[in-house]
Amino acid sequence: MYTATLCLLFDTKMAKVYLSLGTNLGDKEYNLCEAIKQIQDQIGEIFSLSDFYATEPWGFSSENTFLNAAVGVITHLSPSALLEETSLIEKNMRRANKSVKGTYKDRIIDIDILLYDNLIIEDTSLIIPHPYMTQRNFVLIPLNQIAPNVIYPLNNKTINTLYKELLNT
Repeated sequence: MYTATLCLLFDTKMAKVYLSLGTNLGDKEYNLCEAIKQIQDQIGEIFSLSDFYATEPWGFSSENTFLNAAVGVITHLSPSALLEETSLIEKNMRRANKSVKGTYKDRIIDIDILLYDNLIIEDTSLIIPHPYMTQRNFVLIPLNQIAPNVIYPLNNKTINTLYKELLNT
């Protein structure tokens, strides 16, 4: 005999996603820890967490350095629901607004969706894989720590290969 709960388990697809986290305002270590806690509470089980890396701002000038990390999460959320939840976490942590058309600003928290299984999505509100992830050391260093053998679906290279290629540029 099947129960309703069992049926829900069969209908729920779990996805493996990788997120990039960054902060350059306030207590940066606290900000990352709080974002990680909220990701665990609202998005899904964190199965991998990188070290925290201090980095210089990318794409804008600021006297505030960043603290960055990457997390791997198992989630039942769809890509669009995942985007809504990451945006809600940013809002809950008092992030004023997202960067617009390459105009970056200091921020208390930034959560970017890097990879969602092996999906490729190009929508007006969501692009996966993240369009700049292969150009950013602050993304590839922590991601390579937790997912070196994961395949980047746009060119079928591993994260480790992409990381090494970026180091050689």
